[in-house]
Amino acid sequence: MWLLAWMVVNGPPDSATDAMSRLEIIADTYLSMSAPIQLAAPVLLDQRKNIQPLLLDRTRENLQELDRALLRQKSCQRLAVEGGWYTILRVPVTRSDEELSIELVQSGGVLVHPGHFFDFASEGNLVLSLITASDAFREGVKRILRHVNS
Repeated sequence: MWLLAWMVVNGPPDSATDAMSRLEIIADTYLSMSAPIQLAAPVLLDQRKNIQPLLLDRTRENLQELDRALLRQKSCQRLAVEGGWYTILRVPVTRSDEELSIELVQSGGVLVHPGHFFDFASEGNLVLSLITASDAFREGVKRILRHVNS
């Protein structure tokens, strides 16, 4: 397996230090970096200069598209984006997020994550990827809102 990743730990200093100690054990035990990835890391990290602007543009464009679509209806809203390339869509709770996610795949061919995948304690949260190709994202949002509002 080829693995290159990083993580940010945040929170009260004592808790963050404790979490980092535990994460270090897990990383060293189960997620060690292979020699080919160690050798390729400088080149891979340098490639960020090419890919980051593309990802940032796409995530901004998709977020703006979602906001435009949400303005045309009243039942759904999105939560503030705190980082990364996901956004949380708040939807009316008429069934579990998992049931709604399955319905969206089966009826509309739209892939979303149910909120419980991201430890939301309550229902009514769908997680959408903002790095989806813009045309597909626009169509997916249209299908989600049509399904939820029907």
